[in-house]
Amino acid sequence: MTSFDLTPQGVRGMMRAGEWQKPTSGVSSSYVQANLVVLPKSMAYDFLLFCQRNPKPCPVLDVTEMGSAIPSIVAPEADLRTDLPKYRVYREGKLEKECTDITELWTEEMVGFLLGCSFTFEQALIENGIQMRHNEEEKNVPMYKTNIQCHPAGSFEGPMVVSMRPIKQEDVVRAVQVTSRFPSVHGAPVHIGNPESIGINDINNPDFGDEVTIKEGEVPVFWACGVTPQAVAMHMKPELMITHAPGHMFITDKKNEAYGIL
Repeated sequence: MTSFDLTPQGVRGMMRAGEWQKPTSGVSSSYVQANLVVLPKSMAYDFLLFCQRNPKPCPVLDVTEMGSAIPSIVAPEADLRTDLPKYRVYREGKLEKECTDITELWTEEMVGFLLGCSFTFEQALIENGIQMRHNEEEKNVPMYKTNIQCHPAGSFEGPMVVSMRPIKQEDVVRAVQVTSRFPSVHGAPVHIGNPESIGINDINNPDFGDEVTIKEGEVPVFWACGVTPQAVAMHMKPELMITHAPGHMFITDKKNEAYGIL
């Protein structure tokens, strides 16, 4: 069985045991993946409002009860403290550490948010003959901070992060059509072509993830990205924010097509 065929329960079990610490693009490929944000309750309402105002980068799939690490809608047998391959801990806007277990940091004050991830629509792109370069090169998808500002909510404000995939010129329209079917996991691209016009001065130097090859005849296509809250954390410096490590997502029990529209 390849990583593409693993069940969500199986791969989450490997993560919980510390046996899987790699990026999750293509893993359990039929199932929805999600970004994670964990905040104390004092900041949870403002963040929920921020997501509501910025549905492209922050589409909400599930929110836990305060103190609970169980995402009851998308994976009721999972544990957000252990079931991701890698986490990031931000304090006062600075990355304090990466780790594989946040049990010691989770208190009765914590609220977990799961946000849609563009890895979900990648399988649909592949099925339409559009290959993912980061998978081909066994890398993490490249992600960039942009000059596109999110709509503020309470203390939350900052720039949108985008993920980039090189697409053949003749496939760009199809890529837009395919991903438009998945509005709950970022949907259609936010930008196509010239990266400098959205504040990306060096496409070969992503802020998150890895550089990938852009071949002749290909166009860089940019989708809103759920790493946006991490850029926001760096900007607004909350006392504590816990997230997934970029590219190291939570895998839900929901099938991709459950979030697709016809």
